[in-house]
Amino acid sequence: MEGQKFDSDKPQWHLVQPLSMQEYIKVLTYGAEKYASDNWRKVPDGKKRYFSALLRHVWAWWLGEVRDQESGYHHLAHAMCCLAFLLEPELEAEAQMVAAWPVNQAKPTKEVPRGKTK
Repeated sequence: MEGQKFDSDKPQWHLVQPLSMQEYIKVLTYGAEKYASDNWRKVPDGKKRYFSALLRHVWAWWLGEVRDQESGYHHLAHAMCCLAFLLEPELEAEAQMVAAWPVNQAKPTKEVPRGKTK
């Protein structure tokens, strides 16, 4: 008899790209050592500033500069960090909103106007 595992509806972690994730973690570690762990959460006007940093890294890469001159890490890994810093608070807020919603009512969807920093 063949074994069974009912996991077809679960995230497929094996799809994560290991080299990309390794470079992403190196950038996170670099930032944690330079500033502090989770410092990104305390940056004033972080949404606008990390969006700008994201674009700076993507444009630097697009224009042919592969590695950040200061850190030596790939610009796209820096961009991944910026995206994570933008996405994480949104997912946290969404999870809190859904968790607080009454059980007998349909879950809300959070529509955030893009371009708004507050």
